[in-house]
Amino acid sequence: MELARASIDSRPEPTATASSSSVADSQQGVAGSEDGPSGPADGATGTPAPRRGGHGSRRLPQLWVELRPTVLVYVASRALLLILAVVDSALQHASFVSEVTNWDGFWYLTLATFGYPVHFTHLQTTLGFFPLYSMAIWLVAHVLFCSFTLAGLLISGFGGLVATVLVRQLCLRWWGARSAWRATVLFCLFPGSIVFSMVYSEGLLIPLAAGCLLALDRRRWALAGVLAAFATAVGPDALAIIPGCAVASLIELRRRGWRDREARRSLVAPLLSPLGIVAFGAFLWRWTGTPFATFRSQHFGWGERTDALALLHQARTLANEVSLSHFDVHAVNLNLVAGLLGAVVLAAGILLLLRRTNRVSAAAMIWTLAVGFLAVTSEFTPPNPRLLITAFPAVLVLAHAAGDRGYRWLITLSTTLLILMSALTYVGISLRP
Repeated sequence: MELARASIDSRPEPTATASSSSVADSQQGVAGSEDGPSGPADGATGTPAPRRGGHGSRRLPQLWVELRPTVLVYVASRALLLILAVVDSALQHASFVSEVTNWDGFWYLTLATFGYPVHFTHLQTTLGFFPLYSMAIWLVAHVLFCSFTLAGLLISGFGGLVATVLVRQLCLRWWGARSAWRATVLFCLFPGSIVFSMVYSEGLLIPLAAGCLLALDRRRWALAGVLAAFATAVGPDALAIIPGCAVASLIELRRRGWRDREARRSLVAPLLSPLGIVAFGAFLWRWTGTPFATFRSQHFGWGERTDALALLHQARTLANEVSLSHFDVHAVNLNLVAGLLGAVVLAAGILLLLRRTNRVSAAAMIWTLAVGFLAVTSEFTPPNPRLLITAFPAVLVLAHAAGDRGYRWLITLSTTLLILMSALTYVGISLRP
């Protein structure tokens, strides 16, 4: 696989609207204030509210003032991972390109370069991956006349920024400005955020999912359906957005009644949401002879399957690996450790969300539960940091529920794990993102 990756890297490649929160809430600095890293409490700065009805030319500066702390903390977190990648490559004598394209990045670049094979096989091929991220890589590379690797990083990095802004908007609606700031910082420094600094499809999937949830909250049904449709062409986890759209529509119909025209418009979201996966299935049917080629490839090529007892099997495997009778630290699968610990974090986040269902939208709850279910029943991909940040409400609620002292410990632990786990993910095959 290293030879295949090297050949790709060396070969010339083909060429929210912000919420109406006050300026006082938006001017909290990245370093925080006397309240700690959470920033000032609502209205603590005493800054007068902006005048309404101003000229359109004033909106962009006001928007920048509001989003500046979010942008700065995201850029700072990406700079941290960039420095880590450079240091890691020097210590491990690995190329920077091989680090940011490690693991699934190799397959996304291969798909962007060669496309899908015509015939299904039981070997690992690009058929195991959904198309939209690689299509975006191809498009950006040709528009900007850059390499596929750089295009993939640009999409992931910019998509991570968009996801961070949208996550902040959701948290503002759910919990207010103080918790929104805390959740934003945790989102940027969570170990799973490494996917925004690698060639990984979550840089496209998460902003589409977050944008869909925000559109559902604002009852912009057509926009929510379109975003969901694009998301379902990015990865299998995005299928969790379909029941989210359906539940949001049912709640609207129940609230306003079937005879209400505006309520019936909510059906647009669940009707549009599966179009991405339907279109992909139709293509696979015509191209390979079966609409399930991707799922079959994942099963036979990667050993992926759904099992209600997957976590139990993984715990038993890990117990055998750490047996004192024949313990060998090099034989321990760190992915099992990360997955089992991630299951604990996921369970804690879901329990906290269930205690606050009056604030978090039903669609966001369904998204979190569905992604969590896919993770805990997967034999190959347990709820590791990448899956946890995809089920982002379960992570964000930890920042909201923590007190001042608990939040400081949470950020310290998360940043430490981000550095240590990313160093292992960038180089070698010991820890998946």
